[in-house]
Amino acid sequence: MSSTESVLRTDTDDTRTRRTPTWLVLAVAAVAVVIVPLGVSGTPLLLPRIGTDLGGGLAPLQWVVNAYNVAAASTMLATGVLADRYGRRRVFRIGAGMYLVSLLVTILAQDTMVIDVARAVAGIGAGAIVTSMTAIVANEFDGPARAKAFGLVGVVIGAGLALGPTISGVISQLWGWRAVFGFHALIVAAGLLGSLMLRESRNRGGSRFDFVGAGLFTVALLLLTIGTIEGPQSGWGNARTLALFAGAVLAFVLFVIHEKRTSNPMFELSLFADRQFLTVNLVNIEFAFGFIGLLLLLPAFLFSVGGLGDGAAGLRILLLTVPIFLVPMVSGRLSAAGVPLRLILAGGLGLIGVGAFGLTFAEADSALWVLALPLIVTGAGVGVLNGVMDGAAVTSVPKASAGMAAGMFNTIRLAAESLASVVVVALVASFVHTRLTETALPPDLDAATAADELAAGDVKQLFAQFPDQVPALAQAHAAAFHQVMWISVVLAAVSVVAVLVLLRSQDSKR
Repeated sequence: MSSTESVLRTDTDDTRTRRTPTWLVLAVAAVAVVIVPLGVSGTPLLLPRIGTDLGGGLAPLQWVVNAYNVAAASTMLATGVLADRYGRRRVFRIGAGMYLVSLLVTILAQDTMVIDVARAVAGIGAGAIVTSMTAIVANEFDGPARAKAFGLVGVVIGAGLALGPTISGVISQLWGWRAVFGFHALIVAAGLLGSLMLRESRNRGGSRFDFVGAGLFTVALLLLTIGTIEGPQSGWGNARTLALFAGAVLAFVLFVIHEKRTSNPMFELSLFADRQFLTVNLVNIEFAFGFIGLLLLLPAFLFSVGGLGDGAAGLRILLLTVPIFLVPMVSGRLSAAGVPLRLILAGGLGLIGVGAFGLTFAEADSALWVLALPLIVTGAGVGVLNGVMDGAAVTSVPKASAGMAAGMFNTIRLAAESLASVVVVALVASFVHTRLTETALPPDLDAATAADELAAGDVKQLFAQFPDQVPALAQAHAAAFHQVMWISVVLAAVSVVAVLVLLRSQDSKR
């Protein structure tokens, strides 16, 4: 998630003379954008309950999260261009309306596949909400006031990410998982009502949208996501899995070729020539794996290994998310004080790596501090990165390219988050399956099915059916979780080295 301005150009805005009170604009923006991080961080906690109620297996449950992320990543730039051309308030209303309808469908759904489709629609709506509302805020404020306004929007997004799991856990514990989406629907409805008091604005001279590039990018992301989900089930060497990965590579290569040749690129690839812009986008990989991936794995780990319920798991996840809300102001002050960007980025990545290392010691019988300390450290590292990454992405390029840079950064971050959430679950499922095949299991307990259910956190029925196997199953899950954390440690170390090397000469020039 990001609070950076989208593709904005307000110098040729066609707006009405009536001015909306700035406090009202901020109030509506705060209510509207908070739903997007709530959808990102609050949904993973609900997957086990959805699986228990509706079934569907690991892949459909993964798509409850992934459909949202993939759709948002694929449409973020498109909705920004459409908002500039056809009206920012209009696009916001369309996006919020789509989101609201998708939530109502989710609440009434009796099949996991229906929820998957609804969450994809919600992802498109989320992209429209973020891009159009940030454009509205940028159009209503100037100078220092604009910076303060976006600072508030950033705080709201941080609060949504921090509180999403706990809110979802408490509501789900009290009234069920459908009530969580009902709560989200109330927020979206409030944002829609608030938009009635906003004025319309547009940029008639805005750029055209690269639909071919967007299509190729979406196909590449979808094929890669599907292939990663299929891997643990069909086998990583299976012909279908390999074909999906090959298709993803082909689509991505065609995307790059098209972007270099078109006069209206979705991605201005030349921006990657700037080392700072390249670096902050590479940092997205460990950011997504170390935070979003952990956010998806943690509920299942707490349910099966920790034996916790929704509410208790949600409260423990606060240990990870609250520092993300509090720490960005620290890294922002360090940057303002002249601390080199490469040291701040390396420090944040290092904290994520240290936190992942600490989580390799978390077991079913561990004391609370064994889990709490690494979660706090990881959250602090994510907060450090959140405080500087968005600004670094935009300020690293010429002012005329700031909008494109922001849109590219947001799209790459969402794509990385989508892939990370798929990869970590696939890895856990594969590692658990491997371990269970080496364990003496009852004839009626299928290792592949058990691995899927453990990775998804859908363990209530599994543990009730095989009570004697609970220790072995929980141990297999814990071992798989630890293996993924070790991967995060290595990825964090590699990222730290990359940041220090890539920005070594950059800081001396700035």
